[in-house]
Formats: sequence, structure tokens, C-alpha cells
Amino acid sequence: MTFLAKVTPAGRRRDAQTLLDLMREVTGLEPRMFGPSILGFGEYAYQYASGHSGIAPAASFSPRKAATVVYLADGLEAHAAALARLGPHSGGTGCLYIKDLSKVDLAVLTGILRASLKTVTAETFGKHGQGG
Repeated sequence: MTFLAKVTPAGRRRDAQTLLDLMREVTGLEPRMFGPSILGFGEYAYQYASGHSGIAPAASFSPRKAATVVYLADGLEAHAAALARLGPHSGGTGCLYIKDLSKVDLAVLTGILRASLKTVTAETFGKHGQGG
């Protein structure tokens, strides 16, 4: 994938390739670019109470210089127990920041990704009758 070949530093590129393979396995889908730097797998429609709506990737990540960002559409709080076992990371509302993927437990990360995908697709199918 051309995008990944340009990721720097080399460690971040290595982590991106590992996540690419992991997310392919978890989702059963091939990635596509969402914007200039997010690799997404599948998609779902969302609508906030404010009326704002759109389409977002069901599972995604972005290899940024400071850290790789794994986006969890159902938020980090939904995975608090698993995150306690993950290894070194930080996070925001829906963003999991990992500086070195080799230092985290990939089995725990896989479980988090599977659970998040299940939640997002269940909510999408349940609310809209269609899903990503």
C-alpha cells in the first residue's frame, strides 16, 4: 500500500503494517483511505442528537509521527477493563494512542477491536437496518 510506504519513522511504519494485517483479520475487509491519513475498514452511518450525521469507518487507525492512533467508535470507556491489560498507551474519548505496538498485548488489542466492531455494527444494523 503506497500510503504505508511513506509512513515515518520506520517503527511507526512497522506498527502500521501490523495493524493493517490485524484489522484485515478482525474485520474480514480490505482497507480504504478516509481522508489523507486514516485507514478504515468498513463503514457505518451515525447521527448525533444534535442532528449532525455522517459516515465513518467501522474500524480504523492512523499512523501519526507521535503515535499510532486506533479509533474506537464506541469510545475508550467501553473497553476500560481490557485497556488496563493492554500495555503502554494513552487515549482520548475515542482515540487510543500507541507509541510502540511491540510493547502492547496484541491479543488484548484484537479483543478490543472485535468488541468495538461488534458494538458499532450491531448499533448500525439495529438503528438503521443496514451496516458497514
